[in-house]
Amino acid sequence: MSPAITLAAGEASEHRGLIISLFAVFVVATLVITVWAGRQTKDAADFYAGGRQFTGFQNGLAVSGDYMSAASFLGIAGAIALFGYDGFLYSIGFLVAWLVALLLVAEPLRNSGRYTMGDVLAYRMRQRPVRTAAGTSTIVVSIFYLLAQMAGAGVLVSLLLGITSDGGKIGIVALVGVLMIVYVTIGGMKGTTWVQMVKAVLLIVGALLLTFLVLLKFDFNVSDLLGSAADNSGKGAAFLEPGLKYGATGTTKLDFLSLGIALVLGTAGLPHILIRFYTVPTAKAARKSVIWAIGLIGAFYLMTLALGFGAAALIKPDEIIASNKAGNTAAPLLALHLGGVDSSWGAILLATISAVAFATILAVVAGLTLASSSSFAHDIYANVIKKGQATEKQELGAARWATVGIGAVSIVLGALARDLNVAGLVALAFAVAASANLPTIVYSLFWKRFTTAGALWSIYGGLVTAVGLVLFSPVVSGKPTSMFPDVDFHWFPLENPGLISIPVGFLLGVIGTYLSKEKPDPAKYAELEVRSLTGTGAH
Repeated sequence: MSPAITLAAGEASEHRGLIISLFAVFVVATLVITVWAGRQTKDAADFYAGGRQFTGFQNGLAVSGDYMSAASFLGIAGAIALFGYDGFLYSIGFLVAWLVALLLVAEPLRNSGRYTMGDVLAYRMRQRPVRTAAGTSTIVVSIFYLLAQMAGAGVLVSLLLGITSDGGKIGIVALVGVLMIVYVTIGGMKGTTWVQMVKAVLLIVGALLLTFLVLLKFDFNVSDLLGSAADNSGKGAAFLEPGLKYGATGTTKLDFLSLGIALVLGTAGLPHILIRFYTVPTAKAARKSVIWAIGLIGAFYLMTLALGFGAAALIKPDEIIASNKAGNTAAPLLALHLGGVDSSWGAILLATISAVAFATILAVVAGLTLASSSSFAHDIYANVIKKGQATEKQELGAARWATVGIGAVSIVLGALARDLNVAGLVALAFAVAASANLPTIVYSLFWKRFTTAGALWSIYGGLVTAVGLVLFSPVVSGKPTSMFPDVDFHWFPLENPGLISIPVGFLLGVIGTYLSKEKPDPAKYAELEVRSLTGTGAH
């Protein structure tokens, strides 16, 4: 164990009471919000869409809270600390992706659906098959994203409490899973949205504090900060140039291209982001919420530069890697170093930043679980299994039971993924979302000829291609940083499948449509077009 980690664990054990108190304060505060919101949740519109009562600013704050996940705070800071310029490419991709969401999806989706992505597809296609496909895809994408949050939680709390055993880390993952089940089953969308808003404010304030302290350390001279980071990294000038992670070989260059495509196109297909557009009363508010989100998220991603390069400048790379192979603890360790490794201030700052990161994880897992349980209950249970005959009470009961099931699956998979870089895991979720969900949403909204068969080919084809390539990639086996490092059954060389699976998803939508004998209803498309563009008849 490296000196920094020993000190971090030592400081944490000395101030364990403070650390646990900070965590407990946040958990109790959010549970109080959740119980309060649960009392306001009277019907399906409240549970799924928060009664559509949130303003553009409130929803923008909640969207940014949903989006700035453990990947943003822990994964990107770690990627920059270890790979410099190439690590910052995650920040750029995550931010640029919002333009696609704003221009293509936010307003038409808000106007066309009620609670889930399946509503939009079912508007002009056969209900049962497309709702089944949309529900399946939503659950798979959400579980991929949940893996990242669970992995982040395990790393973070084990660092703070000095837990080194695998059993202890798995116990932490299980605790997060139980908390997220409680948030969603009791609070629904209202509770989840308020928790997101509180967490977004905490995260931005925490990042601002660390950014200020890093810049203060270097007399607000960014050039000195970057120079120190390059020198301390052991890589010299190469640390500040492209190619350290994505550029050594043709394969890594392709991996970068694949990552970039997945990040830029993935946001517009993420279920937990898509359902946020249903929580506002009008399309104008949906647009406004995306604009607020872009501003808040943009400011935050600029601050990840200071966090990542600050960690690179102040902590040796082998110390970061010794704490967590993927670099996920760079931000908490930076807080410890800024406050003073052997001082109470260091421990207090470490505990505060870690509590904020833990808040981030809890809020995001609640949003993801809500998206997948809503899709199961509304699309699969109410409209496929019950053929539209389910009562609201039955539908909400199914959503709550689905939450428990999805939570259990996430705990098991999160325990397996605890040593993977959380930013990389989230990029996989983006790739799956862009391969399965985005083609069908775009075609359904903008292509008159699109049919049910095209939607099914696109969703299932994109999903199977993306998940299949991930299973046989270095993410799962064949490398020291893989999910199963001791075995090797990978044959797909790239760590992100987006370069192959996203074009496949779009192409299969076209092939399925043209092979289908189904004749689309032009009147239904015209109705959807008017509704998506004007909001006429929107719920």
